[in-house]
Amino acid sequence: MATARDLMHTGCTCVKSNDTAANAARMMAELNVGSMPICGADDDKLHGMVTDRDLVLQVMAKGHDPESYTVDQLPQQHLILADANEDVDVTIAKMKEHQINRLPVIDNGRLVGIISIMDVAHHMPESVTGSLVDAIKS
Repeated sequence: MATARDLMHTGCTCVKSNDTAANAARMMAELNVGSMPICGADDDKLHGMVTDRDLVLQVMAKGHDPESYTVDQLPQQHLILADANEDVDVTIAKMKEHQINRLPVIDNGRLVGIISIMDVAHHMPESVTGSLVDAIKS
């Protein structure tokens, strides 16, 4: 049985909850990613996710100063997570149901990785990847 741990990529960089939107954008550009986990400034626990879309729609489009607006001010939606030891079918079903491109993976409450559509494409049959893409784009 394959698990979420088998699909995920490790080495996630977090943006700290007290980092500015501008710093989050710079980090995303440097890492060439479209989203990042938000971790607590003091406890390093996962607090949420920030996407490039969040920065555009919630900060820039609303006229906030990205150099002073912190990522913990962003409206956070219910965070969908994968447990590192859950079956990949469960993980992929979560991505489909919630139409999400990237899923944080936790183990004992700690962030250990992220699963993206590309991770699914690299590890799963083409039919599984196609089904996931279809579910997310609808």
